[in-house]
Amino acid sequence: MELIRRGQSLINTFCHALVLKNVPVVDNSLMQVRNYAARRGTRMKADKKKVKVEVKKIGFIPHSLRKEKRASSGKLESKRLKEEWKHLTTDNVYIGKYHPWRIYSFEEAVQCHRETHHPTVFNRPNAPLQVFMELDMRTHKPTKFVEKFTRTALVPHGFNHGVERSILVFCKSKEEREAAENAGATLVGGVEIIKDIEKGRVVLPDFNVILAHTDILPDMIGIRGLLKKRFPNPKTGTLGSDMNELVTKFKNGVTYSCFRDEREVDYGSLEMMIGTLNMETQKLRDNFQELINDVMTMAPPNTTHPFITRVVLKSPHSTERLKLDLSPHLSQDGELASSSDEEEDDPKVRVKYV
Repeated sequence: MELIRRGQSLINTFCHALVLKNVPVVDNSLMQVRNYAARRGTRMKADKKKVKVEVKKIGFIPHSLRKEKRASSGKLESKRLKEEWKHLTTDNVYIGKYHPWRIYSFEEAVQCHRETHHPTVFNRPNAPLQVFMELDMRTHKPTKFVEKFTRTALVPHGFNHGVERSILVFCKSKEEREAAENAGATLVGGVEIIKDIEKGRVVLPDFNVILAHTDILPDMIGIRGLLKKRFPNPKTGTLGSDMNELVTKFKNGVTYSCFRDEREVDYGSLEMMIGTLNMETQKLRDNFQELINDVMTMAPPNTTHPFITRVVLKSPHSTERLKLDLSPHLSQDGELASSSDEEEDDPKVRVKYV
């Protein structure tokens, strides 16, 4: 106790000495601490100044596909063929790397492939003839692009494309049923088939194509929910009145898919077979024209750029890829892109647009 008293005495003496020297003594227990926050308007202005960076997530890329061609700037190169910087040739001997591709008519390209597959060369006179096509997937909106699609080109001249299709046909009259069966339909019926589908006796996924006559369409309303996008309609060509012609077209038709590049979202491409080299040239041309017409139905409206940017004709096992002139195959009402003013009079300039 004595020590405590001495300690308090020393403290009082020390405080008294400070008071005599006019030194203020501050009691921390009596002080108030305030944390002032920024005004709401100040915080909002600061948030607006912050730039949000959108990070695009890239899915898993296989090891074999990770090596991409890169330009000198480090960015990925475009898959499009850019020939604006290349010079036109003055003769028929040139280095293909520094000059634009030669443009062939359809007949010339077919003849070139026939010479390559002659019995004295590859010895494959019945080799398949394939078309590779590049598309510009842009629309009239800068942030919207054409989605990938799968269609069946109803080629007028059939050939062995290696795909067997099962076709389901709905029609009422006896004559139309016989015509569909003779054309190669897998299953043909009327109201009785509709009832079997409702009861689960007929499995719809077993059929690749579903066709219908116009007179039975009102009876099919009950199974519209089961057919969904496969419900026959004139837009897809699965609804008509001539069943023989309808079944024949879908039996001989060639299915193709257009894919859109994940990194270059405005770049689309497709590939399909239009016939074999031993077919007549005119028949191959008709099939090619039907493919062009079918692809152009997917072109976005109100656009100034061409939808089809390049078409290449090839035939395995040859590595030759011949670029085609599209001007005879497209209508002249704006479907084919027009060149710039200074290049308008030069016919060789269409290299950039076909």
